[in-house]
Formats: sequence, structure tokens, C-alpha cells
Amino acid sequence: MIEEPPPFEIVRREDFSDVTYLLEVRHPEMARAARPGQFVIVMSHEAGERIPLTIADFDRDRGTVTLVIQAVGKTTREMQRDLVAGARLHALVGPMGEPSRLDGFRKVVVVGGGLGVAPTYPIARGLKERGAHVIGVIGFRSRDLVFWEEKFRAVCDELILCSDDGSVGIKGLVTLGLEQAMSAHSDIDEVVAIGPPIMMRACAATTRPKGLRTVVSLNPIMVDGTGMCGGCRVKVGGRIRFACVEGPEFDAHQVDFDDLMFRLARHRAAEKVALERWQQGCRLEAQAVPARA
Repeated sequence: MIEEPPPFEIVRREDFSDVTYLLEVRHPEMARAARPGQFVIVMSHEAGERIPLTIADFDRDRGTVTLVIQAVGKTTREMQRDLVAGARLHALVGPMGEPSRLDGFRKVVVVGGGLGVAPTYPIARGLKERGAHVIGVIGFRSRDLVFWEEKFRAVCDELILCSDDGSVGIKGLVTLGLEQAMSAHSDIDEVVAIGPPIMMRACAATTRPKGLRTVVSLNPIMVDGTGMCGGCRVKVGGRIRFACVEGPEFDAHQVDFDDLMFRLARHRAAEKVALERWQQGCRLEAQAVPARA
């Protein structure tokens, strides 16, 4: 009798920094179905929180899906502590959302900032596979936080690396790299920008004067991922849209970023309390462990 591998097994874990880590999860069906721009909902254990994560990569031959996570709250820090190679997720649902539009473009600028770098990679790869000239602009706070530079160089015709402190690439925000790309190329068809809302808003402001089509991937609060809870609603073009089923990608020039950031901030107090309680529990557990003789 052939023993089946455990479902949602983590086959590889890689730490990019003290807060950013990668999980490669075995899920052959999802790997076959995944498309750039889509996301999944993850539960690390039975009583865990449901969190949406954009797919950072997928490998149909290996039957795996890759997630890049930043440990900022209680759940993501708990996952960072507990999820190592050989462990498994309690649940992994997806792929969800509308995939990125990749066909029909001759030249595209793909911009990723911080953790937003990871989900831009499959988009850049997909565009390159379809014959587009891809200009990558990726930004980090410093050299120590850079990841996947070589992966991007393999799928981009040009790569502009930015850092806040100037320790690698050009010194400045990704908008500086975007401006550089726009100055060098007058025939850009589209800009795709993924990162923190304030970064995506800045990219939209950079391209708006030229009327350059710009797409962003939104990350509102999400529970069920099917449009039923309404938690993912965003304002786009003066209308309410549901990011989990109509997005996550939208026209950047139509997005109400002020409303998005207000909604993201509404639960910060509760999130802070949850993190503090979890950290206190961790400290109590550590104190309860008897000292070795």
C-alpha cells in the first residue's frame, strides 16, 4: 500500500530576515490551478485565524505553492514559530480571486515594495512567458532584506533595485525607480504595483499625469474569501467592490486609498491586544518549563 503524503505539508522553509519567511507547501491540485495574481486563505491550526496570502510562486512539476509571509501580528508570528519543514497547515483554500491579465502587452513595468515583491514575481514571469518586455522595479529598506533578486533577473529584461538607505541599488523609494523606467521608455503599456497601500498610492500618483494604465493588488481585511462576509469591500471609482471575488487587482487611478487605509487601521487596537496576550502566554509557557538537572 502506497502511503499518501500528508495534506498541506510544508516541504521547505526559508527565512529571508528575522520577520520575513517563505513556506513551500505541497498541494498538487492547487499548483495546477494557480495563476499569477491569485491568493489563498490559510489556517495554521484548527483554532487558528483565517488569513489571506497572495501566491508568491507555484511549481506544477513539484506540485507546490509558495507563500512569503511577514511576521507582524499574532497569527503570522505563531506561524513563524511553529511552521517548519515537515509540519503541515490545517487548511489551505484556493486559488481565489481573479488572475492577473497577462496577454496583449508589449512592455510592462512590474513594481514590488517590501513584502509586495513576492507576489509580483509570478506576474513578471507570466508576462515574460507571453513575450512582453518586462521591467522590474523592486524595493527594500536595506540590503539585508533583499530576496529573490536573481529570480527577478531571470524573468525581467531590466531590473531596477531600490533601497531606502542606499545600501543596494539606487537610494530611494520604488517610485524613483518607476520614474526612471518611465523616463527611459515612452511606450509602456501598463504598470503593475504591489506593496503597502501608501506605496501603491504613490505609484498611482506617479503614473496618473501620463495617463499610464496602472494596476494594484489590494489587501483589505478578509474572512471567507467568497464575498459573503463583506469584510473585503473597497471603494473603486466611487463604487463598492469586493476584493476577494472582483479583485484583488483594480485600476489604481480609481482606488480610494484613504478609505482602504482607514479600514485596515480599524482593528489595529484589537490586533495589538491579541499579540500581547499571545506573547504573554509564550512567556508563561517558557517559565513553566522545568530546568534540566
